[in-house]
Amino acid sequence: MDAYRFSISWTRILPDGTLRGGVNREGIKYYNNLIDDLLSNRVQPFVTLFHWDSPQGLEDKYGGFLSPNIINDYKDFAEVCFREFGDRVKHWITLNEPSNFCGLGYAIGISAPGRCSPWEKANCSAGDSGREPYIVGHHQILAHATTVRLYKQKYKGVQKGEIGITLVSHWFTPIFRSKSSVAATRRAIDFMLGWFLDPLSRGDYPRSMKALVGKRLPQFTKKQSELVKGAFDFIGINYYTTNYAGSLPPSNDPRKSYYTDSEANLTGIDEANNKSLPLKEALKDNARIDYHHSHLDALLNAIRDGANVKGYFAWSLLDDFEWSTGYTVRFGLHFVDYDHGLKRYPKRSAGWFKKFLKG
Repeated sequence: MDAYRFSISWTRILPDGTLRGGVNREGIKYYNNLIDDLLSNRVQPFVTLFHWDSPQGLEDKYGGFLSPNIINDYKDFAEVCFREFGDRVKHWITLNEPSNFCGLGYAIGISAPGRCSPWEKANCSAGDSGREPYIVGHHQILAHATTVRLYKQKYKGVQKGEIGITLVSHWFTPIFRSKSSVAATRRAIDFMLGWFLDPLSRGDYPRSMKALVGKRLPQFTKKQSELVKGAFDFIGINYYTTNYAGSLPPSNDPRKSYYTDSEANLTGIDEANNKSLPLKEALKDNARIDYHHSHLDALLNAIRDGANVKGYFAWSLLDDFEWSTGYTVRFGLHFVDYDHGLKRYPKRSAGWFKKFLKG
C-alpha cells in the first residue's frame, strides 16, 4: 500500500467553523503526527477536506451549506490546511460524495443536518426535499471551485500538489430493452453523477436536470460558470453497485424531492448480510476478493481503452462506522473486534491485496 486516504474534521481545526474563531493547535498537531507517520512509512496521504461534518457553529449562525456564506468560510478552513500541511500533502480532495450529502441530509433527513419535507415522515425538524438539496449542491460546487482557484493561484506552484473532488455514482442499466428505460438510465446518471460532474466539465447542470427540476435548480451566472468549469486536477469516483433503471410517468404530485425528480425507478437485488458471523468465518471474505478482482480487471480494460486512471482505493482498510448502517456492515480488509479493545485481524482479502500489489 503506497497511499492512504483520510478526512480532516473542519471543527478539529476551526472549532466554531470560522478563521475568526481561532485555530485549534492541538488539532493541527494531531494531523501533523498522522501525516508524518504515514510519510515515514512511505505512504502518501490523500486528504479529504469535507466529509459531511458541517460545523454546528455555522449551522446555527446561517444554516451551513444552505447559505452562500459557507463558501468563504470553507475556503478559509481549506487554506489553513494548505498552509499547515501542504508542504507534505500533495493530494487534496475538496468534497467527498457531495450528492449523497445533499440527498441524505436534505432530502430524506437520515444524515446531518437531518432536514427534509414534513411528508417524508423522517422526524425532520424542518426542510424542503425538493429545493434544499439543490441549493446545498450549488453552494458545494461554488465552495469547491473557489477553493481550487485559491490553491492553484497561491499554493500549487510552491507545494507541487494537486487538487480534485470525489464524486459517487452507481452504474445504471435499463430494466427493459425500451427507449423509455434507456432514457431513464441516462437521467439516473445525470441526477447522481452529472449533477456535479457536468458543471465541473462543461460549466452547467445536465439538461435533464434543468428540464425536470426547473426553477428549483439554481442557475450559474456567467462568472460562476467560468469559475467552476475545469476546476479540478483529477476526479475521484466512489462506486458501490449497479441498479436497474425504469421510467416513471410524469407526476402532478406537489410533493417534490431530489430522489423522485429524475422520474427514474431504480431497483436492484439485495443480498443477505449476516452481521453475526463468527470471527473465523468473517475472515474468509472471498466475496470481497471477487469484488475487487473484477473491478480491477475492469479498470485495466478501461486503461487499455485510453482512460486516464491514476489509482485505486479499496474501501476500506478497517471495518468502520458506516453512515446509515453503523457497525452492521463491514467493508474492511481487516476485521475490527468492537467488543474486545478494537483488536484487528487481517481478512483473507488483505492477504490477497498484498500479493496483488507485489505482482
